[in-house]
Order: sequence, then C-alpha cells, then structure tokens
Amino acid sequence: MKFGVNLPNYGPEATPDALADWALRVEAMGYHYAMVSDHVALTPDVQHLFPAPFYDPFATLAWLAGVTRTVGLGTTVTILPYRHPVHTARVAANIDRFSNGRLVFGAAAGWAAREFAVLDVPYRKRGAISDEYLAAIKACWADEVASFDGAHVSFREVHTGPLPVQRPGPPVWVGGHSYGALRRAVRLGDAWHPTSVSGDWLLGVGLPTLRQVAEEQERPVPDLAPRIKLRVTPRPLGPGRLLGEGTRAQIADDLGLLQDLGASAVVLDPTYPGDRREAGRTARDLDVLETLVKEVIDVDAACVR
Repeated sequence: MKFGVNLPNYGPEATPDALADWALRVEAMGYHYAMVSDHVALTPDVQHLFPAPFYDPFATLAWLAGVTRTVGLGTTVTILPYRHPVHTARVAANIDRFSNGRLVFGAAAGWAAREFAVLDVPYRKRGAISDEYLAAIKACWADEVASFDGAHVSFREVHTGPLPVQRPGPPVWVGGHSYGALRRAVRLGDAWHPTSVSGDWLLGVGLPTLRQVAEEQERPVPDLAPRIKLRVTPRPLGPGRLLGEGTRAQIADDLGLLQDLGASAVVLDPTYPGDRREAGRTARDLDVLETLVKEVIDVDAACVR
C-alpha cells in the first residue's frame, strides 16, 4: 500500500515557494504521492471551504514536476466537466512527460452547483458529461490521432501528441460515492478514490456496492485508493468518526484496516475543510506526517508497521 499527501494548494499560506517546499518535504519523507485539488471559480460555497488564493492543479503540478524527482504527482480530484476533455488530456499528458511518468489522474464529477453555473456547465448532467469526458481523455492518451463521438463531446482526427510516458495513460483514480461514480470507477478507472468516509460506511456500503457494480458490468473490481482526512485529536473519537480522524493510535488502526482491505494507496489529507490555515499550521501538519513515517508507516516497504 503506497502513501500520499494532499497538499494545500489554496488559502493565504499557499505560494509557489510554499507548494514547492511541501512537495520536497513530502518527497524527502518517502511518501509516494503529492497531490492537489481542483476548483476554478471560487463561488461563496467553494470559498467557505477552500479560501482564495486557489492555485490551478495542472499549473501547480507542472511547477512541481520541475522541482521534484521521485514523488508521484496527482490530482485529487480533477473536476471533469470544468474543462474540454481534449484540453485536459493534453495538459495531463504534458505533465506526465515533464515528470517522466509520475502523474496520477484523479477525477470526479464535482459538487459545487454555483461553480458549475459560473462556468456555464449543466450541473444536473455532470455525471453523464463526466463519463463521456473521461472516455474521451483516455482516447486522446491512447493514440497519436484520436476521434470520439458522444452526446456531449465529439471530435475527429485530433493530433494529441505528446502522448503520456505511461501507456496507455496515467492511472485513473475515480472519486465519488454515488452509484454513478462507482459505475464510472468500474468502467473507466484503475482505482476507486473515495474521500472523507468512515470505516463502517466503507465496509458496509461502499465496497459491497463497488463489488456489486463490477459484477453487473462483468468487469474487474478496481483498486481501492481512498483519501482520508488527517486530523489528530488528543482524545479518542467515538463511533461514526471518519477514517483518519482521532488519536495517533486510531489513525494507525485506520491505516491497518485499509491495508487489510487490500488498498493499493491511501492519501492523507491535512487540508481539513473550513479549518483556516493560520500561521504555524503547515509546520504542525508536516510534524504529524513525519511522526507517522517514524512510528506507523514504513514507506520503503509500502506497508503499515
């Protein structure tokens, strides 16, 4: 099981130098992935959780590709309907080239209705649009000249080079918890990438539904690669807590559970929604990440101690 970190590419502490420092520190600790999130229009609902400034994920990853050497770089997650799929495919392929094959493409349908309105994208059709766009992106990665015919996007004989280093393209981690998202993960993803879930929900609802969808689609069950909130508390939290929340012992138990479930990766997310990143927050987050590597995570063996 590999380990990643969601970097805070938003808020008053986010600067190019700060993002580079985050990525280099995460790389030095031995984490396998440094990932960033995606918003385009900071409408009030988005701004409440992810305050400005918000650095674009693809621009950020292109910057980090030049300052890192070994750590995987990824989106957690690209909102598929926000950009034309040919553009998304080409930018992602460029970053995979710049990083020599280190890109992970996390993708989902999105949730912020007012942000969709600003971008003039139909919110109620976001699931169908996401399915087509992701299929179109993969078509662009697969061949030097790509064509695609769909209800929401169509193009003929588009030259798509440079192709990604990774063939037939970067690994795709599909986010979301709905039935449509799980179906998208089975049909088009290499991994299912749920966020902010409890262990009980994952065991009782999420994974059984994923297996059911895979059986219905007659396809393999994709890998499990969740993003979990990293929030250390001085006292144990009770039932219903999210994975990654609680004492260090509870977090260690959560990582052990995910390892037992066969997760291929887990992304630790210190960017707790609505919790302002005040001065000193970055140092505390990095201290926790380093403590986990020393006490809980064996990054060299890619397992929980």
